[in-house]
Order: sequence, then structure tokens, then C-alpha cells
Amino acid sequence: MQHSKFPIAVLMQWTQLDDRWQSEKWEAIGVIEDLGTETAPRQLFKDSAQARWLHPGLALELFRDEAEGYYLNLSADQPFVFVMWRLEDGFARPALATLSYNEAARMMDAGEAVDGVPMPDEWRGWFADYVQEHYRPEAKKKRIRPPSFKGAHRDEH
Repeated sequence: MQHSKFPIAVLMQWTQLDDRWQSEKWEAIGVIEDLGTETAPRQLFKDSAQARWLHPGLALELFRDEAEGYYLNLSADQPFVFVMWRLEDGFARPALATLSYNEAARMMDAGEAVDGVPMPDEWRGWFADYVQEHYRPEAKKKRIRPPSFKGAHRDEH
């Protein structure tokens, strides 16, 4: 079965820090399939040091031109779901999720906050099927030596 779009929800965690440079930290810590029953973020847990929020309404969308990035992610010991998020009025909101290692790297190069969370085991099967169907390694090109290097002799003194 080919999945090109898969609804997900992202679990974000806020942690209070005892640090003179940074008072708090936000991070994506998990992903689950979104069953479509809710649309607004929901607080799951809160105490004085931590809070967890579930953000439904996102989707993993697979694109054929990202197949190499999917292959790189899948071939790692631990494949990840990469979650790009932004702070809005002091609250972290996931904006995008991808399975492409290359796309995640481009987002980080652009200065976005991206966290990798372990891919749920039950997603690996359909993801591997998609990669196998769409990823074709680039053919190795034979290196052509420029004419200036052919027959060059070096004087040895």
C-alpha cells in the first residue's frame, strides 16, 4: 500500500530550566497517528517543571523527489520523524514534519528549530515500501581525466 500523505499529531514538551542563560526549553518528543478526533492542541500533563502538549492536524507528506533523503533516514540505525516547530507568543507550535533527512537538513540550515523523534516501529513497513518503490541510486559517473593530465611526466631531481 502506498502512503503519500499520513495524518500525525506531535507531542511537544516544555521544561523549566535552572540555567542563567535559558529559563525554559521546548522540544518535540514524539509522534503518533492522528485519528482526526481533535483539531486544537491539548495539554496532557503539567507540573511546575514540565508540561506536555499534543498537537494534532499535521501530516507527513511524501514526495518522490525526496526519495534519497527518505533512504538516508531509513538506512540509519534509528529512523526519525523530523519536526520543525516555531515559538509563537512563548508557545511552541509544530509547523511541519518530514521523513526526509535532506529536507530536515535544509530547514536547519535555514535557522529553523528541528527535532528528530524516533519513528514509531509500525510506520517503518509502509515507509520502507515507499522508499523501495521510489528511490533509485544515482549511477556512478566515470571520471574523465582532462587532456592536460594525460601523459604528464614529472622531472625527478
